[in-house]
Amino acid sequence: MKVYTKTGDKGTTALFGGQRVPKNHIRIESYGTVDELNSYIGLIRDQEMNPHYKDVLIEIQDRLFTVGAILATPVDKEVLKNGKLRLDIARISDQDVAYLENEIDQMDSALPPMTHFVLPGGHTTVSYCHIARCVCRRAERLATELSQTEEIDQMVIMYLNRLSDYIFVLARKLSFDLKADEIKWIPRQ
Repeated sequence: MKVYTKTGDKGTTALFGGQRVPKNHIRIESYGTVDELNSYIGLIRDQEMNPHYKDVLIEIQDRLFTVGAILATPVDKEVLKNGKLRLDIARISDQDVAYLENEIDQMDSALPPMTHFVLPGGHTTVSYCHIARCVCRRAERLATELSQTEEIDQMVIMYLNRLSDYIFVLARKLSFDLKADEIKWIPRQ
């Protein structure tokens, strides 16, 4: 398989199922942003941290490939003419969302209560988390926009929503573990 195909030279790309769409189509923006998020998760995983967090991030990266595949496949193209699924991959499930919630709860129980918004930063690894959180929120907004015009699996939106929460709590937990300053945002009077 060659890396370059030349089929996108005129500004279109193929979805799973063969349909060609402009490269700025909302579906492409959606799964492209998930790909960007996955790259930032990899950057976070490359930092020095508790190996458990790295394992969780690998699981998240795997799930994000599934999210991307779901977003790249119009619902009417998911099943082949012979009745088989075009994508022979697992879907995003309630268990995937519960996994994130469990990880959030474990980290949150070790943190002081949050009383204010916090300014992103304090340590490079924490800053990477905040960037990933923002990209995740953008992916969620784009998937939501896509769902307003085309049918998509609603578990994708739920997973992205919970993932942004996970990344935020991971940023707080890493601040705590690294003894980095967590600066509260206190609005000026």
